[in-house]
Amino acid sequence: MSSNGSGSPVRAGSVPELGFAVLEARSADHAAAPTLVFVLEIEAPGHAIRSILLDVQIQIAARQRPYSEAAQERLLELFGAPERWGTTLRTLPWLRTTTVVPAFEDTTSVELSVPCTYDLEITAARYFAALEGGEIPLELLFSGSVFFSGPQGGLQAARIAWDSDVDFRLPVAVWRRAMERHFPGSAWLRLGRESYDRLCAYKARHAHCSWEAAIDSLLEERERT
Repeated sequence: MSSNGSGSPVRAGSVPELGFAVLEARSADHAAAPTLVFVLEIEAPGHAIRSILLDVQIQIAARQRPYSEAAQERLLELFGAPERWGTTLRTLPWLRTTTVVPAFEDTTSVELSVPCTYDLEITAARYFAALEGGEIPLELLFSGSVFFSGPQGGLQAARIAWDSDVDFRLPVAVWRRAMERHFPGSAWLRLGRESYDRLCAYKARHAHCSWEAAIDSLLEERERT
């Protein structure tokens, strides 16, 4: 047994018991696409960690927050009518990502970059876009492998316990800030090729200067009939 710089004993060879926490989340300022940065704190008391191959699964604990009437209407496609939410409101998968944590002793922090999409056909994006404010209840599930020093200094590896998870409440404003940085005042809509070709022809035929003008014109025509 040796000692690290803080005076705590370093237990060579014993399997580290890792602890996780999310310290904060923010939007990335200079990313090429909308990105959130989660700052993770990782504890391995009394251990010298060589590295961690960390697999992170993030899911949305949708049951753990209230919803306004407007949000309930926007979430109709995901969960059905509010009177059915007792059975249809469920945890939603967001994404899964992997990061490598460099060597540390006792405690470290690492930034986990999480790319976001504004494709409203993606379930998580539709859920986020439906919320007006407050917080998004998240569950972060950790797995992967931790590499540490053995009794004779050799490299050992162990799997991260399956029950390693933390809850975090992401402010909706943080997600919106990331979106607005890249897509200010915009939303995305994917069309099938045939519908796209028809819309192109309509836009050209009526000399509309933008897709928004073409769609507004179609909607106005519909409302007049």
